[in-house]
Amino acid sequence: MTELFDDGTLMFLPDRLNSQPVIMGGLTADEMWTTLLLCSVTGLLAGIPAAILTQIWALIIAGAMVGGVLGLAIASRVLRRMKRGRPGTWLYRQMQLAIARHIPTWNSARLITRSGAWTCRRSEAP
Repeated sequence: MTELFDDGTLMFLPDRLNSQPVIMGGLTADEMWTTLLLCSVTGLLAGIPAAILTQIWALIIAGAMVGGVLGLAIASRVLRRMKRGRPGTWLYRQMQLAIARHIPTWNSARLITRSGAWTCRRSEAP
């Protein structure tokens, strides 16, 4: 066995044991269900006016289904490209940062959202 040192320990350290598996198109289970929910609700809301205008009430459910399918197809490609080469928690940290920037009262992680130049100066002792 070339994977073991002489003392029986492993030569490599498995680093993906506790990460979520990729379920569909580069999305983990949480990302897939969130995408499906948001896109289905969007399709449902788009189907309501279409159903009212055409008097075909099945368009509400059809809109939700089409929205979910299209959303998963598009989001899986977009998110896969965005996440390529980045750590597994990158997407969640980006979402956390966006919330902290736009809704400061929800900044429970206490992220630093200041932008600008930083300076380091020595202060003179009194």
